[in-house]
Amino acid sequence: MSRGSPRNDDSHKIARCPLLPETSVRGTAVQTRKQITVFLENKPGRLSQVLSELARNRVNIIALSVMDRHDAGVLRLVTEDDPQTSRVVRALNAPFTESDVLAVELKNQPGALAHVCEALAAEHVSIDYAYCSSGGRNGKVFGIFKVSNLDKAQRLLSGSNHKRPEKRVVRDQRVYRKG
Repeated sequence: MSRGSPRNDDSHKIARCPLLPETSVRGTAVQTRKQITVFLENKPGRLSQVLSELARNRVNIIALSVMDRHDAGVLRLVTEDDPQTSRVVRALNAPFTESDVLAVELKNQPGALAHVCEALAAEHVSIDYAYCSSGGRNGKVFGIFKVSNLDKAQRLLSGSNHKRPEKRVVRDQRVYRKG
């Protein structure tokens, strides 16, 4: 790059997805839900045992994520019956934790998830992790988000944040003197 040429690097900007209008995020159905995180032994049949027991107890799973760690598998799930889910997992003697997450109803189409992430990034809300449901009613799915600021994210995505913060114009504050 030559010394006098302007820097034309937009790599720091967040790309906008042109597939959906920007307004598709505001007014989205957003709920705070309880997520159950179950730590499973890495052995065949353990995941099946938990899921089968939930099914026997008529617990419907909204979304789930399974990942591998060195010492255990990690099952994250959001269900329609949080207390029953906790009872079932406790009865299986599986270690688990509960945490609050956002369940965001999304259209099952390209760009829907990207717009939620863009909206959160624009307001400086970090996403710790996210996962989605598979399929849903009326072409809708749920995105599950563990975020740094649950209340702010919920206000932003549900549209109750009526006034969008204005970007301040930074003016040159230097004082020049005749010399």
